Amino acid sequence: MATGRTHRPATRSRGIPEATVARLPLYLRALTALSERSVPTVSSEELAAAAGVNSAKLRKDFSYLGSYGTRGVGYDVEYLVYQISRELGLPQDWPVVIVGIGNLGAALANYGGFASRGFRVAALIDADPAMAGKPVAGIPVQHTDELESIIQDNGVSIGVIATPAGAAQQVCDRLVAAGVTSILNFAPTVLSVPDGVDVRKVDLSIELQILAFHEQRKAGEEATATAESPAVPTATRTESATDQGPDGDVPAVMPA
Repeated sequence: MATGRTHRPATRSRGIPEATVARLPLYLRALTALSERSVPTVSSEELAAAAGVNSAKLRKDFSYLGSYGTRGVGYDVEYLVYQISRELGLPQDWPVVIVGIGNLGAALANYGGFASRGFRVAALIDADPAMAGKPVAGIPVQHTDELESIIQDNGVSIGVIATPAGAAQQVCDRLVAAGVTSILNFAPTVLSVPDGVDVRKVDLSIELQILAFHEQRKAGEEATATAESPAVPTATRTESATDQGPDGDVPAVMPA
């Protein structure tokens, strides 16, 4: 995916690497789960495992935030939730517009995680006149003719594009011209944006293709391993007359 904004210029000026910024939401998700279970502290190893990174990388990331934990105790969960949320700009209420209310756009509109993470769906926009006025997730869909006024009236700086590929660039251009400076793109195409506009691309088909590659590789490794395995003999030795009991059967316990 392309690099996204932190929405806090001071974060960049303090020299927090973009790779670290990209991992902060992973830490926040893991910390939020711990907070919901009333866990007061967490070690770097436990938090790293929950976030899917190694503990050395986590400690390095947190050093950019000025958090080093306490030896023998670990990190204060609630403080880290506050600190990371602040760095990501989540205490603010970020209005978001979603353009393209097909199946994917409607699913995004119904996603309940936006509000709890500092984002408010300010408007749903679609080019189909038949969609205008129809409620999706309790929000009436508005026509794309109103896009610019919606963005200006709501102070929107984040736009989500869930249109077909052919319409995505035009929508992107209009969003940017209206003042949107961060775009989350679900359309299966690469968008061209001017300097100062950040785009993060989510392409589900690419992710599935990557998984298909790994499945194919695993299948190939299994086939190779099977082909290279020696045949297992059906019998390891020939029974002799001395191994047999009085009736010719092999006794249950062989003599030493």
